[in-house]
Amino acid sequence: MDTQGRRPSSAPARKPTRLSTLLAAVGAPLVLSACTGLPSGTQPIDDFALEDYLGRWYEIARFDHSFEEGLDCVTADYATRDDGGVQVINRGVDLSKGEPDVAEGKAYLLEEDNVGRLKVSFFGPFYASYNILALDDAGQWSLVTGPDRDYLWILARSPQLDDATYRSLVQRAQDLDYPVEELIEVEQGEECEPYRQG
Repeated sequence: MDTQGRRPSSAPARKPTRLSTLLAAVGAPLVLSACTGLPSGTQPIDDFALEDYLGRWYEIARFDHSFEEGLDCVTADYATRDDGGVQVINRGVDLSKGEPDVAEGKAYLLEEDNVGRLKVSFFGPFYASYNILALDDAGQWSLVTGPDRDYLWILARSPQLDDATYRSLVQRAQDLDYPVEELIEVEQGEECEPYRQG
């Protein structure tokens, strides 16, 4: 993927990880730091429709963290649960080793049905916020943050996002004081196809 003008993460050399193991390991301390919050100066969308958000999303870019370190081909699949919540299945691959990772969790709305704020858990009772800052009118891309500015994701309904839209979302995040130079792009090319599910 073209990374011209975009600096990759300065994280240490990639090492194999398991999404589920690392999410469990970081879950407790994250909750203790008020992880269902919203970064100051940001606002979630207020025309959210959960049913339109379900399905598969491809991770186009992110701020890197231990629970995703070394992973490309990352997807998130959302489906309804019997209790009214959302089933979450995140998949990624360490392409250097051909090792797929899978993490399953659950999510619930934090506010009114039309507000794009959810709480997500991959580890028992521990939740972190999933705040949708921007969503395409046609539901083709999304800009998501966690409880603070250490977390940012650009998601799309297809594996690739056109460069103009990408730059627009990066600018939007920069305008909200996110350190966008820390964004890394996620490989979603042909090398991901053998690992695609569904």
